[in-house]
Amino acid sequence: MLMVLQMVTILANIVIKDKYSMQRNVANKRSAVIFPKNKKILLALGENIKLARKRRKLTQTLISERTGLSRLTVRNIEKGEPGVSMGHYLVVLSVLGLADDLLNVAKDDELGRKLQDINLLTIKESKKK
Repeated sequence: MLMVLQMVTILANIVIKDKYSMQRNVANKRSAVIFPKNKKILLALGENIKLARKRRKLTQTLISERTGLSRLTVRNIEKGEPGVSMGHYLVVLSVLGLADDLLNVAKDDELGRKLQDINLLTIKESKKK
């Protein structure tokens, strides 16, 4: 009996240490630096998602049930919170029938093409010399 009690005590201490360790890791979790301009973009995205949900006459609770996300996470998405993962945004957009909209992000990379063209022109000119 004493041995069982000692084992239970040891296991309880391990669980408590693991719980403390997990809490400490969450507290030390790094987050991305979001500049004000980017924050405005996230706010606009969240607002657009909220409007899309309301146009479809869906509640946050229903979106939560269909996505498997908590209602708090859905609310944070609609607020444009930067700590919510891109995958969660995608799941909500999918339920709203808007997931394909993400395919348009960076589709027409004008700056990238200009940089590539400059590089191609530089290589061409250096070969002439």
